[in-house]
Amino acid sequence: MNKEHLETAVLAGGCFWCTEAVFQQLKGVDHVESGYAGGNVANPSYEQVCTGTTGHAEVIKIWYDPQLVNFEGLLEVFFKTHDPTSLNRQGNDVGTQYRSAIFYRNEKEKEIAAGIIRDLDKSGYYSDKIVTTLEPLKAYYAAENYHQDYFRLKGDQNPYCQVVIKPKLEKFEKVFKDRIKN
Repeated sequence: MNKEHLETAVLAGGCFWCTEAVFQQLKGVDHVESGYAGGNVANPSYEQVCTGTTGHAEVIKIWYDPQLVNFEGLLEVFFKTHDPTSLNRQGNDVGTQYRSAIFYRNEKEKEIAAGIIRDLDKSGYYSDKIVTTLEPLKAYYAAENYHQDYFRLKGDQNPYCQVVIKPKLEKFEKVFKDRIKN
């Protein structure tokens, strides 16, 4: 993979362990990092974000090769591997820190994301309206080291991973079998 041409995307789809595990398997993705965005506190800790008072969402930052997967391709996986119609929650994870959001870097990304949301809403793909927010990326903060690569390192030891993350990965592998890294 040509690392000179990598671009980044920042997405929030609930627990960052879940979204990180999915995107780590996508062809064209160089690496994924768990972090925080969208809040009003500099360098927040996980404990602060968990209170729901900082305004941050748990996010992932994706470094990807646009020649192998484009921004639209990332968003297709994003929308089909979490529930974008559930406001401020994913499963049992509840609070604004678990909101569905796309943190766009420029107007082009904002337009692409808005168009995809509009098309999905019109298509009836989901029975409810998409509540994913489009927010400008003002700041991104990497999460603590113990959150990075969590499913791969600790997934077998954590019941949450087996109950929540493993089914997401199985869905991803079924729906996007032609886009999984070798």
